[in-house]
Formats: sequence, C-alpha cells, structure tokens
Amino acid sequence: MPLFTLTCLDKSGVLDVRLATRPDHLAYVASFGEAVKLAGPLLNEADGNPFGSFFIVDMTTSDGVNTFADNDPYRIAGVFGARTIHAFRQIIGNL
Repeated sequence: MPLFTLTCLDKSGVLDVRLATRPDHLAYVASFGEAVKLAGPLLNEADGNPFGSFFIVDMTTSDGVNTFADNDPYRIAGVFGARTIHAFRQIIGNL
C-alpha cells in the first residue's frame, strides 16, 4: 500500500478542547494499528503547546486518508481546521 502524510492544523483557541478530546483521539488512531506508521503533535516552539497533528499512514488511496481524518475525534470536536494530504515515498530511515 502507498504511504501518505497527513498534516492537520488546529483552529485558533482550541487547546482546551484538544486536551479534553485527547484520550478519544489516541484510541481512534490506535484502532488503525499498523496502518498508522507514525503520528504525533506539532508543537509550538515558544511554549511547547500542540498546534496540530502529523501522521504517516499506509492506506490504499488519499480518499481513505480523508475518511480517516474526517472521523478523527479532534475533527469532530472542532479542533482541526486546515489539513493537507500528500503521497509519500520513504527513502531513508525505518518505519
């Protein structure tokens, strides 16, 4: 299957919602098992707070990645705003 990167940026002023929704988000992402190769928050250098999320996922199509992102509890709770999806080819490193 092909790899894709998924970057989701938080809307402004949603840190409290993000923190409250985190357990549901983590359970949702974990439910995809090996399909999620790498995932974690994007961090603001100034204060260390998260401002988005980054994923490398192994899915058949970008439509599958969109569905994955659409059903993420962070998106449903209104945390995520803009998102980008790109096909990705791993050359260096191990996932």
